[in-house]
Amino acid sequence: MLLPVVAGVDGSAESLAAAEWAAREAVRRGRPLHLVHARSWHPGQEDGHLATAAQRHLARRALRQAEERIGRTTPAVTLTDEQVDGPATAALLSAADRADLLVLGSRGLSGFTGFLLGSVALGVVARATRPVVLVRAGEEAADEHLPAEDGGASVRTGYRDVVLGLDLGDPCDDVLAFGFEAAQLRGARLHVVHAWQPPSPLGLGPGEIGLAEGPQQAEEWLGFMTAVLQVWREKFPEVEVVETVTAGRARSALVRAASGASLLVVGRRVTERPVGPRTGPVTHAAIQHVGCPVAVVPHL
Repeated sequence: MLLPVVAGVDGSAESLAAAEWAAREAVRRGRPLHLVHARSWHPGQEDGHLATAAQRHLARRALRQAEERIGRTTPAVTLTDEQVDGPATAALLSAADRADLLVLGSRGLSGFTGFLLGSVALGVVARATRPVVLVRAGEEAADEHLPAEDGGASVRTGYRDVVLGLDLGDPCDDVLAFGFEAAQLRGARLHVVHAWQPPSPLGLGPGEIGLAEGPQQAEEWLGFMTAVLQVWREKFPEVEVVETVTAGRARSALVRAASGASLLVVGRRVTERPVGPRTGPVTHAAIQHVGCPVAVVPHL
């Protein structure tokens, strides 16, 4: 049985955009779509029966609204829904464990390009063991596609690039596989980006290669990237790949590269830390400042 694409729905504009994106992605992947609404009422609250009935009514309305929009925009998808008891973060994490990927809405910053993550979305991204895609309010099908010849929006043109942020110090197979598959499903170009920090001479030993000039270091990083990607090019020969290495901060490089992309793919290392789950600085910056949907892929 195929694992579904799961979308969290709460009636907000961003969750409706996420549900529509998830429906399109489910069709691309040949998978069903499952909508989940998490009710956050707790038994200790007063008027428990009334609160439960009211929340069930609101949940059903939110799910119905999402289903109606999906029915208009993506009628080919196989659709189911579910109401689950909260807390919302725990409920969505449980749903993600039974999903091919989880899609959540992310609150847009008015007047800016970027994301303002709520506590639920941030908690899910930081703890999920399956890929999570974050979608801003207002995201539409045409935003994934290149503009028409007259410059207008279109869903009949090719897809915009899929951008993959690659850490060449830890080139994880899970992140690479997700990026190549996403590009293949869309017939899109895959733009792989790595940013390197020029080392300080104070941290180098005598004769270390880090003392090489910037252009030479960039050439070496590019050669390493080409070698890492070769096996993936062989697995996905139909995917056109563009490689970019740049000196500077990874977060800045990804924000620049993802401008005009259909999807940004980044990794998140799964570790057990005393301070609790974290997204990591590069991933956190990307999901705050990138305008297109962002796929966060956990890896060991």
